Amino acid sequence: MRLNLTDMLFSLSDALDIVEHEMTGVKSSHGKHVAYLTALMGIEHGLSGEVLSDLACCAMLHDNAFTEYVREEFTAGNVVDSYELRKRAEMLNSEEYMCFISGSRHSAAGEKNIALIPFGTDVSEIILYHHENADGTGPFGKTMAETNLHSQIVHLADTIDVIWDILSVSEEDYKEMYERVCALSGVMFSPESVELFKKAVTFEKLVHFRQSAPETVLREVIPEVEKDYSDEEIHNIAHFFADIVDCKSSFTRCHCIGTAEKAEIMAKYYGFDDEKRIRYYLAAALHDIGKLIIQNDILEKRGRLDTTEFANMKSHALASRVILSKIKGFEDITEWAGNHHEKLNGSGYPYGIGAERLTHEDRLMACLDIYQALTEPRPYKTPISHKKAMAIMYDMADKNEIDRTIVDDINKVFSQ
Repeated sequence: MRLNLTDMLFSLSDALDIVEHEMTGVKSSHGKHVAYLTALMGIEHGLSGEVLSDLACCAMLHDNAFTEYVREEFTAGNVVDSYELRKRAEMLNSEEYMCFISGSRHSAAGEKNIALIPFGTDVSEIILYHHENADGTGPFGKTMAETNLHSQIVHLADTIDVIWDILSVSEEDYKEMYERVCALSGVMFSPESVELFKKAVTFEKLVHFRQSAPETVLREVIPEVEKDYSDEEIHNIAHFFADIVDCKSSFTRCHCIGTAEKAEIMAKYYGFDDEKRIRYYLAAALHDIGKLIIQNDILEKRGRLDTTEFANMKSHALASRVILSKIKGFEDITEWAGNHHEKLNGSGYPYGIGAERLTHEDRLMACLDIYQALTEPRPYKTPISHKKAMAIMYDMADKNEIDRTIVDDINKVFSQ
């Protein structure tokens, strides 16, 4: 499958930043800020092409394991209302926040996750050691001699944005930033990364970044990488993002990847060609990407949602569509994923479109989403049997909500 990986990571990083903002209160678009600073320093170092793109994308995704880390840190395996997590995080100032997120587990999990992305260059240890200090006082105790320059650059860029926020830094703030970064050369930051910062990260460039559309400026400095990827590589990309969605709430853990696995089985059953099959798998893995913008206290509410909460919950379908629509070449994937809550009788959402506008692929995605939700375990319920799930789905088909023929096929394929 041909894919513009840079474009995809750009679009989906927005959702990751929203999660980090919800869980900790750190400013939104933090990942893109770090990527911009990293790219400036990378260009100054002479990087270009795929090497520069891969480094900047790693910087953009440096906190990819953050949601999982925060939940483990505060809950010790138990579900805790996300309000408590946010309130704890709001008590931290920016430098305390840096200490909080600098645990080795957060970096190690991020390194493991990022290995799923088929970068064209070696990005190993960039995320793993992005909190290591030059003098060896970081979570792994690695000195600057034991870490690579790319990791050191991301560490510097990350720290700068967390403490100063490059979208609001004044000229006075910049002077303070410059002096403190220089003072920490050889202690917190490697001298080589500090020299790159001094030459590349000028106040004028920060002003240009915030006065223009930040993403536009970022795309100007980061080369796009578009090429063909194998089925295995597409599966890995899908797992990377599906796992992030599923980890946001323990109530939906494994939902996206479970839906994707069933989607691929049904794609083979219907005789989709190889290209369409892998695209359909990817659509299923990403169908709930919009849930990253939904607050966990709504996702995890045990009781019935009130009218306002339900309207908020329903917005995830439109959010998935918006996020995916930004990725070039994802037109069909956007439709299949974005329509998974539409109903044949027009009672679904986000648009309330009916049978005449819902393709076979749209209808199948809706059925698979329902079947997976019914048969998967969640903290508040045990999974129901295939037989009970089918009884519920046949009742929905009788109400003209979902396609009876597809329900018959799902029954046939998964009855074993």
